[in-house]
Amino acid sequence: MELKINGKNCELNFGVRFVRELDKVAGVSSGGISLGMALTRTLPALETYDPVALSNVIYAGAYANSPRPTLDDTDKFVETDKELEKHFDEILKEVHDSTATKLVAKNLKA
Repeated sequence: MELKINGKNCELNFGVRFVRELDKVAGVSSGGISLGMALTRTLPALETYDPVALSNVIYAGAYANSPRPTLDDTDKFVETDKELEKHFDEILKEVHDSTATKLVAKNLKA
């Protein structure tokens, strides 16, 4: 999927690398040790249209872009975009369809 951030097309990917990148910005850590869990914590936040969760997911999903949008860029995108509900829905669909993330999404719904 693609979004236009700062006037540039930005491709978002939702595979294993996405989960690693999301853990860097939204994961749980204890005593300096990363415990991950960002996807498990972020999906319910996306379902309730949490803007911070959306910004984090966009940033993590944009890992392959050069240059990659910064977290400030994704925050500004979320703050100014007129189609946020559409983007939440599209991203949730992509995460639910991705081989790497769909089991987590499915188990959270159970």
